[in-house]
Amino acid sequence: MAISQKLSEKPRVLIVGGGYVGLIAAKLLQKKVKAEGGVVTLVDPLPYMTYQPFLPEVVGGHIEARHAVVNHRKHLKDTEILTGKVTSVDPEAKVAVVGIGDPEQGEVQSVEVPYQDIIMAAGATTRTFPIEGLAEQGIGLKTIEEALSLRNHILERIEAASTMTDEKAKARALSFTVVGGGFAGVEAIAEMEDIIRAAVDHNPRLSQSDVRVVMVEAMGRIMPEVSEEQAEGVVEHLRSRGIEVMLNTSLGSAVDGELQLINMADKSELDRFEADTLVWTAGVAANAVAKSSGFPIDERGRIKGSATLRVTGEDGNAFEGAWTAGDIAAIPDLTGKGPGGFCVPNAQHASRQAKQLVKNLLAERYGQGKVEEYKHESLGAVAGLGLYKGVGNPMGIKLKGFPAWLAHRGYHGYAIPTVERTVRVAGGWLNEMLFGRDFTALRDLETPRRQFEEAAGGGRKKDKAAK
Repeated sequence: MAISQKLSEKPRVLIVGGGYVGLIAAKLLQKKVKAEGGVVTLVDPLPYMTYQPFLPEVVGGHIEARHAVVNHRKHLKDTEILTGKVTSVDPEAKVAVVGIGDPEQGEVQSVEVPYQDIIMAAGATTRTFPIEGLAEQGIGLKTIEEALSLRNHILERIEAASTMTDEKAKARALSFTVVGGGFAGVEAIAEMEDIIRAAVDHNPRLSQSDVRVVMVEAMGRIMPEVSEEQAEGVVEHLRSRGIEVMLNTSLGSAVDGELQLINMADKSELDRFEADTLVWTAGVAANAVAKSSGFPIDERGRIKGSATLRVTGEDGNAFEGAWTAGDIAAIPDLTGKGPGGFCVPNAQHASRQAKQLVKNLLAERYGQGKVEEYKHESLGAVAGLGLYKGVGNPMGIKLKGFPAWLAHRGYHGYAIPTVERTVRVAGGWLNEMLFGRDFTALRDLETPRRQFEEAAGGGRKKDKAAK
């Protein structure tokens, strides 16, 4: 396979990763670099950026899945887009190798992409542990595809359970488990419980007592981003909705959908039950491209960076023309509040680091302004707990219930990149207010040709029978 259009030969700013950092950096750089005679090139396996804070809202059916992503080509018209995967970087030669094409179709071509400056911004991926059965039974909540698949899976299981006569199979279908009690896990299980309740209410063959929803958290508390008092309040709130919140508990095994829950204190078995739905939100890890980048990484697999967002070597000196930010980077938190002295991996830091990185790159390369260190005081955090419910501490103000939910939607509606996406998301929320929650499941998303194949195969069988 050959690339249909030759890559630009202009001095290049290569951005590895089209997520929050990559998209913002490209938008801010593309015209300015073009005016200086250069080109911005963005490489990502996906043709869009995913706004991950909206994934639970997609699960809950509040917004359309496609509205939680931002198309690269539509919004980066002066950027050279490569839909591919960076497989290696040579910092000395300033060349990256990009695999372009579909691996499943055997159409991958390796292309060398030279650069003048590089921004390592590939973000993070789901972090898992070697738990037997997890890979086969679990589903993450890191991508838009996972969020949409989870939503449809939940609704399909509820519909299927309503016609089951085997009580054991029915209990398994109506058992939903989330592992991980951070923001992602709490928001996910709250939205799941909301849509499960709504779907069951509209099915006369089921009752709420048929459903079991379980949250598993290895630590003694959930949501470290909020105060302990607020975290305890969230646990009480979730339990009041019938959700079993199991703290100091880990997942021991998930073989064939049989979940074993282990007491973290004495490693004894707390519970064992079957569940068709197992959602894993227990942490993230720096994108694996960091390890193959040729740049130094820390013990957590993150690229080492300075407060000026330069990539730094083992000696602390910066690599010329190399920058990093976001979840893939270990950036010092100059406020002194970050765990281990580093900025936490969240959208708040990613967006602000991207803007400071752009300023520093323009200052370093073109003499526009001056290089400054990144420092940001957290604005707090807000989490949605389903429709009209939430918790948070924005600007140090403790909120819960409707005010927190409103703050959550207000912040993220504004924070999602591009006005176009903000309007589309707000339109989805308005539709929900007017017409209620949409809990329609889309079938056969993973096997879209099933019905056609059955029809075609059935036709051939009929022809053979007639002969």
